[in-house]
Amino acid sequence: MVNRQELGVIHMAGPDVGATEIEYVVDAVSNGWYGSSAYSYVEKFEEEFAAYHSRKYALMTPNCTTAIHLTLEGLGVTTGDQVIVPESTWIGSSAGITHAGADTVFADIEVATWCVSGRTVEREFSTKTRAVIAVDLYGNMPDWDSLEQICSKKGIPVIEDAAEALGSEFRGRRAGSFGVASVFSFHRTKTLSTGEGGMILTDDTTLYERCRLLRDHGRKPGSYFNTEVAFKYMPFNVQAALGYGQFLRIEDLIAKKRLIFQTYKSLLPDDGSIQLNLENGLVRNGAWATTVVFSRDTRMTTEQVMAKMAERGVPTRPFFYPLSSLPAYSQNASGGAERHPVSYDLASRGIQLPCALNLTDRQLLHISKHLVAVLQGE
Repeated sequence: MVNRQELGVIHMAGPDVGATEIEYVVDAVSNGWYGSSAYSYVEKFEEEFAAYHSRKYALMTPNCTTAIHLTLEGLGVTTGDQVIVPESTWIGSSAGITHAGADTVFADIEVATWCVSGRTVEREFSTKTRAVIAVDLYGNMPDWDSLEQICSKKGIPVIEDAAEALGSEFRGRRAGSFGVASVFSFHRTKTLSTGEGGMILTDDTTLYERCRLLRDHGRKPGSYFNTEVAFKYMPFNVQAALGYGQFLRIEDLIAKKRLIFQTYKSLLPDDGSIQLNLENGLVRNGAWATTVVFSRDTRMTTEQVMAKMAERGVPTRPFFYPLSSLPAYSQNASGGAERHPVSYDLASRGIQLPCALNLTDRQLLHISKHLVAVLQGE
């Protein structure tokens, strides 16, 4: 048995912050308050993050939830409209729909991708559908070809929620380059972190200008003349300095995430008893969080596996609960196990493994061995 004290604490999630980031944060704290320096790191981070994803524009926000809300407001989504979102995702993907006054409509996901598809979204279309939010769940990618084609035919804009997909690619295109706009999260658990933080990317000049106006109390930069009552979704320079320092190490951070994923993959069985994040000829996975769906043959539930792993000193998280199963959406009739069986099925037998960027090889081996033992009933 491995001595847990020697093994060290296994953290569920967390960033890798180094000397580069500390240097920029200290500079922002020391010098980034006056004149043109007040938002210098925000502007630098926005510009280079957009270029990295082959986008024209970027707007940093306090978090990804506000980025989605701001994008919906920028598109003119309002009361009486409907916005389609996956059943399987964090509530941050859908909360902005309610904040914008629109109605939330859930769509099921596909077994292989864990994402919505053109097929699952199309069955939820109505005359009130105003937008679709597609989530790159756990770094997986939907079939963006069919999704964009079907939505384009209907004239419905797609927002890509790439919060979990930094470093992922579909047909060689980076996550964050799809849809009328894409959004990212820089939460402390994410691959690139500012503690809290988000980003909107778009190529649409009209949408960019509208979101920029709404982001800071309905005023143009440098103006104190408010044209409408809007929002206060501005980032701050110290936060952006940390993000910019992380961005300069982006390939290293993505490589570390992918190494964690590949290590798990090499240590876990390849016999059909589990399903891991999708990676194939079309998709390169940025692997924000390695996630496991175990076979029905194990006759174990998500809660049972999590409890047994906790007994062995290994933290885990559940595969996202279907949003329509949550009390927050108890009055929403668009979801449910009968209508969206895949979302409910995967949630009943899936867990997220520790994905902290400070995990050691020894810890990854420990986690993998215990997961195999638990699934085998030991």
